[in-house]
Amino acid sequence: MALDFSKLSTGQTVDTVLKPREIFSALPNKKPNKFHYPRDVQSQVWSKWFDRKEERNMVIKMNTGGGKTVVGLLILKSCLNEKKGPVVYIVPDNFLVEQVLSEAKDLGLNAVDNPENESFLKGKAILVTNIYKLINGKSVFGVGDEGAKIPIKTLLIDDAHACVNTVEEQFTLNVSSSNPTYKKLFSLFEEAMKRQSEAKYLEIEAGDPFAYILIPYWNWQENLSKVTQVLIENKNHEDIKFKWPLIKENLERCSCVISKHSIEITSNCIPIDVIPSISNALRKIFMTATLSDDSILTTHFGVSCQYLNNPITPDSAGDVGDRLILLPQALNTNMFDSDVKALCLELSKEYNVVVIVPSNKRVEFWEDAADLILNKDTILQGIKQLKTTHIGLTILVNKYDGIDLPENACRLLVIDGLPAARNNIDKIRQSELAGSSKRVNQIVHKVEQGMGRGVRSNDDYCVIFLMGKDLTSQLYTGETLELFSPATKAQLELSERVADQIKDKGVEEIRTVINYCLKRDPQWVELSRGIMADLNYSNKNTSDSIKIALREAYDLDRSRKPQEAANRILNEINNSNDDLLLKGVLKQYMSEYINKYDKVESQKTQLSAISDNLRVLKPIEGIGYKPLKTHTGSQAIRCSTYLKDKFKDGNKLIIYTEGVFSKLVFSEGTANIFEDAFNELAYLLGFIGQRPENDYGKGPDNLWLLDDLKFLAIECKNGATADLICKHDCNQLNGSEIWFNNNYGNGAKCVPIMIHLSTCFEYACPPSNNIKIINKSLLEKLVNNARKFIRSIATENKFEDSQAVKQHLTQYKLEANDIIANYTTAFKTKKT
Repeated sequence: MALDFSKLSTGQTVDTVLKPREIFSALPNKKPNKFHYPRDVQSQVWSKWFDRKEERNMVIKMNTGGGKTVVGLLILKSCLNEKKGPVVYIVPDNFLVEQVLSEAKDLGLNAVDNPENESFLKGKAILVTNIYKLINGKSVFGVGDEGAKIPIKTLLIDDAHACVNTVEEQFTLNVSSSNPTYKKLFSLFEEAMKRQSEAKYLEIEAGDPFAYILIPYWNWQENLSKVTQVLIENKNHEDIKFKWPLIKENLERCSCVISKHSIEITSNCIPIDVIPSISNALRKIFMTATLSDDSILTTHFGVSCQYLNNPITPDSAGDVGDRLILLPQALNTNMFDSDVKALCLELSKEYNVVVIVPSNKRVEFWEDAADLILNKDTILQGIKQLKTTHIGLTILVNKYDGIDLPENACRLLVIDGLPAARNNIDKIRQSELAGSSKRVNQIVHKVEQGMGRGVRSNDDYCVIFLMGKDLTSQLYTGETLELFSPATKAQLELSERVADQIKDKGVEEIRTVINYCLKRDPQWVELSRGIMADLNYSNKNTSDSIKIALREAYDLDRSRKPQEAANRILNEINNSNDDLLLKGVLKQYMSEYINKYDKVESQKTQLSAISDNLRVLKPIEGIGYKPLKTHTGSQAIRCSTYLKDKFKDGNKLIIYTEGVFSKLVFSEGTANIFEDAFNELAYLLGFIGQRPENDYGKGPDNLWLLDDLKFLAIECKNGATADLICKHDCNQLNGSEIWFNNNYGNGAKCVPIMIHLSTCFEYACPPSNNIKIINKSLLEKLVNNARKFIRSIATENKFEDSQAVKQHLTQYKLEANDIIANYTTAFKTKKT
């Protein structure tokens, strides 16, 4: 006899039950060998979400590898069952779209990737798509006054931090120099550029691909109508048409940067409500990894900070895989990049090794060791290969988020160097905050994102190398460890204790320690899991109050309340610490709003900003040059005092200075980095340094005060590739000598110095007779002697003793009278 199942049913089916945990159990077509039971952390998050599901904005934080995808899919299935559809699952890129669709298929859930799919529109299927599909000027979901073409009732954004770059790109116009719009805008701001920095303007005119200028906000606001007209006339151009609808209503709240190749116009904050489907969604769920700073949810997605303070998390923060995190060049300060590469190459014969590099330039260093190099076009196929076979050594270019490298796909993950700035506005913001605690926060955030790629479950394991002397020195600055998430911090602390036992040992000892993790040594596994056992998520609000203040000020200005916007930033300045660089930047943001109702007061505020931070915009009236003051005390005393104030021990001194020395190389596109490092070198040697052209808009790139009356006026051409020194560079250095004579008197003398690959000027050049050259070999000699000096005084903290410092300055020929004699050479001029 056939059973009548309708009489046996309780009425609860996979399409009617609401609790995600119960839906999971009821799914009839789950892949049998993959989903037996949900993990504890998944059940905990589902339960907490269900209790609070009526909240319009929800933040869910789970460790990387904690099963976020399954959590998100089941939450959306619950919303469908509750008739809160259509529902959309957003991920950073197409690679993850495929991954989520695959996971949904394995669960037996109906998921699609076409926004026009009938099942999705009827609330019967989950739409999985990338952030670009949702946010662009021609979005199928509707933009601005179009309204919501496709209404979304429940929106889930997974890996929200990884979506940020795409969101920012969508709100950035990038007008190429081949576009007729470029010439019109360039002409409009030509005089403004000259007033900010005539040298940079001339470099742009001369075709320097690495020169750029931020247009002052007062010039931008003054010319807003003309800018708008130019952009409207060309709004259908490829550069503009996909971005214009997103920023046109908030153009006055944009920043503009002009370079030889393009003009960037980017929104100061993200007016996300121009996509009505986002702002009108009944439920918005943001899933993030356990990164300590979630303020991007406010700045980029408009989430009120009250929701950031109360995220949903699992009960334990220990649900993360085993990571041994090592900084080889901190373990042994004599270890160079080539030594780390050799170790990685050796390990790649047995394991898949993945190296994340910041730029295509850095790929060149790894190319001879790489078995596979992945870019945005090949990454999908490459990651699939890594998951299924042994490749060896794979290079990823500037990809710190949005990819999974589980289990054998990656057993050694290398993060090589600091993440590169994506565009010119990023470079300006980074330069403004160079040396500020805020910049360290940004670095930690990106590095932690990268470190999350290598372990994708609590049973996974991976060794992580953080390499590059600049990155190493940044991570040894101040209280950097406190900026990481609880799980990463615990693993870093364990790794530090491991490092103490192998400090100054060779590669073989490092290899032995690595094997404890990779070979799953029982004692190591017990220790590693033990430190995670009682780890809880912090209840402390770690979101960035400054970013939130800037967002709130932005929104006040959109409401035509610029005075309240300025006051909101003023409150943050008054509550901030003694970080003068940061205060200078905040004062500039404040003066931008003040300029809308009081132009005189705005310029006063800008003048105050530049007194705190010389890298912000120069006021209309400019700023008076402040000559370097004569020395007090001997070179050795100044050197010792500077180092004692900055470093607690010799090892930190070595690690930091290796970061400085690593920047003092000939390389295109690194002028700002080089000049900053050369300025720091002056202080490390007991001299006084300055960057007049950068800080005041006139003068040499670098100025060193060696003793009371002896100066070096230095033009840095470390990006030069020509065989001869060109007339433009010659005139620049001649001009710097004239500038010095106009600003210094009373017997002060300067030697004009050109840092260049060549020692020979073009035939048409009229070089001053006083000029000296530092070429590649002499620069290397200076850096090598400085390195030996630092290492010698770092031993037993000798840098605290000015007498010992003096002895070593003499030994390595680094006293005031040594510099010209030992590290410069005479110039030549081509005869014909």
